[in-house]
Amino acid sequence: MGLFSKIANSLKKTKDKISDTFARVFSIDRIGEEFYDELLDALISSDMSVTFAMDVVDNLREKMIEGSVKDKDYVKNALKSALISACSEVEEFDNEYPLVIMMVGVNGVGKTTTIGKLANYYKKQGKSVTLCAADTFRAAASDQLTEWATRADVRIIKHSEGADPSAVVYDAISSATAKKTDVLIIDTAGRLHVKANLMEELKKMSRVVEREYPDADFVKFIVLDATTGQNAASQVETFDEAIGIDGIVLTKLDGTAKGGFVTSMIAEKGVPVAFVGVGEKIDDIEKFNLDEFIDNLF
Repeated sequence: MGLFSKIANSLKKTKDKISDTFARVFSIDRIGEEFYDELLDALISSDMSVTFAMDVVDNLREKMIEGSVKDKDYVKNALKSALISACSEVEEFDNEYPLVIMMVGVNGVGKTTTIGKLANYYKKQGKSVTLCAADTFRAAASDQLTEWATRADVRIIKHSEGADPSAVVYDAISSATAKKTDVLIIDTAGRLHVKANLMEELKKMSRVVEREYPDADFVKFIVLDATTGQNAASQVETFDEAIGIDGIVLTKLDGTAKGGFVTSMIAEKGVPVAFVGVGEKIDDIEKFNLDEFIDNLF
């Protein structure tokens, strides 16, 4: 199954909600205020923020000729253009090598699984990859990451449970630089975004990377469970304030009808989506493409 099909399947629940609105309105071949009201409700029900959805609908209204517009595809394309325009100020994620990715997020979002998928993704791009097991608090976290390292056929650096996470990061950097590794991916313990002391630990690990590996392209990815929709926005905001977030990785997109929140989050938080998980298998992760994503919302 190609990327187009995976994204389309993942967004089917969201797409069905919005498509129903178009189907109802165009059954009477007319666009009026009722249409805009129903469209606004559909966008909000897909979990776009209210303010963002209102701005998009107002943008669309300005583009439409008053009265009847019988070409449904014309209206859909205008809506897509409005969404793309709203997100266009945020640059899509790109990277250079050597690359260090620090993965952060709250508990239960699928962070370790996502790291395994990313390791496999970069390995298939012909890059050498090392994993760093800096989640030293969760029982058997390093064992779980080791399983993913084995599946992706990449190296892993780990310490014993309870070790200082920053020490693991230091050793992983030493190993990666000695081996001239292209990509180093750091796993961190899941944490509630309201816990200041745990945020300080992330800051410490960040300082280690910046000090010990200044030549690397160092990025921080937050992993978000797409089923939480707009509720994930506060996670992005808090982690961004603490360490600076460079990209978002979405998981469980195939299990939600709230896919619309992705567009409003990009526009309002100013952080690009870098990758999206589109299934359970190790190959089910793809680089995010905004145009394709929006195209599959309708």
